[in-house]
Amino acid sequence: MNQTAASRGEWNSRMGFILAAAGSAVGLGNVWKFPYITGENGGGLFVLIYLVCIALVGLPILIAEIMLGRSTQKSPVGAFRALSKKGSPWVSVGWLGVLAAFVILSFYSVVAGWAMHYIYLSISGAFDGQSAEQIGKVFGAVYSDTGLNLGWHVGFMIITMGIVLGGVKGGVERASRILMPLLMVMMIGLLVKAITMEGFGPAADFVFGLHTDKLTSASVLEALGHSFFTLSLGMGAMLTYGSYLSRQEDIVASGIIISIFDTGIALLACLVLFPITFSYGMEPSAGPGLVFASIPIAFSQMPGGQVLSAVFFMLLTFAALTSAISLLEVAAAYFIDERGWSRSKATLTTGGIILALGVPSALSGGTEMFGSGFASATASVFGEGHGKNWFDLFDYLASNWMLPLGGMGIALFTAWRVSDRAREQGFKAGSSLSGMFWGWIFLLRYIVPVAVGAVFLHAIGLI
Repeated sequence: MNQTAASRGEWNSRMGFILAAAGSAVGLGNVWKFPYITGENGGGLFVLIYLVCIALVGLPILIAEIMLGRSTQKSPVGAFRALSKKGSPWVSVGWLGVLAAFVILSFYSVVAGWAMHYIYLSISGAFDGQSAEQIGKVFGAVYSDTGLNLGWHVGFMIITMGIVLGGVKGGVERASRILMPLLMVMMIGLLVKAITMEGFGPAADFVFGLHTDKLTSASVLEALGHSFFTLSLGMGAMLTYGSYLSRQEDIVASGIIISIFDTGIALLACLVLFPITFSYGMEPSAGPGLVFASIPIAFSQMPGGQVLSAVFFMLLTFAALTSAISLLEVAAAYFIDERGWSRSKATLTTGGIILALGVPSALSGGTEMFGSGFASATASVFGEGHGKNWFDLFDYLASNWMLPLGGMGIALFTAWRVSDRAREQGFKAGSSLSGMFWGWIFLLRYIVPVAVGAVFLHAIGLI
């Protein structure tokens, strides 16, 4: 290390860290994915199981990841290297986090581009006077338009790089202090509108009523898996953000606040989306198309729907941006910490690589090379009829392999490899909740590995 802590960056305040970490956790998974998987799994009881999983699995890993960063003041590779022997295989968990940041952001930015394009479509009145069938076909046209996808992908990555170039205080923290409150204001504004709709009562009952008709064992694993992924765990983001914290900050209380913030946004998203679907006779189990297909149809039928649609997709874009910032920060922090690069060199180089790596994902819907032809080539691996285009393959690798393995590595390393003294000091330093230490260790040692292992085996089709 040839840089001081001041030169690599640090948070201006605890609140700045909490907003940035919450921003990392709050992303497309909250506003886009959680509502549709809640719909597919019948609502309330699934939500309850998800909340229990957040408390017993997600939160313990979150605290462990922040603790590893704060204890070492290093990014993922350096943190695992500092807390293990030279040449230890544990360092590969840090490398996996850095690699995951490159892979995830390369296709995540394409999805964010869809949200940005839908802002444009909403503002320009593209949905006005269109039938439900016509609006429903828009997403298919967007997905297959290679030039459009490429343009928005490049634009989103330029915005993300611009923020990260500003540094921890001037870029990441400042952006989070602006974007997170704006996200909350937009979410609350949409909620106020949803409360006035006739479908709000059925929607609230659907989200909070203990319905069992669609709940299966696979639903439990879905809730478990999402509780893990929604907090941005296993990709080094929380570890990197933790490395910019003072060693006297209360990471336990901060972890609880971040978890509550993240879960609250996911529930608010349900209370915004489901009143719309129930009011306009749509299916809550519409799947991934709920946001990009069903919601524009509903907004087109509302008074002031053009404005509401634009606000909703701005919200979705802001949520994606706060997560994208943390992913690029993971990649850049490695080169700043381990290679001694300047922030500008690290950000522009890693951002450029990710931008290039995302080009095939942007072209997956409209070219044979990265789309149908690539899917045919991978059919021999995934089975006939189950081949994946470039976009789907990267999504599959990140969600089903990189993040579970990264999360498992963080849990096992913290619970079994870090020394008892370092682990206890790391947890208790600055904490008003130090009495939770032994419960945290028990969960991290015995509950988390079994739970994450089950998610991993389910994701790859073994259970």
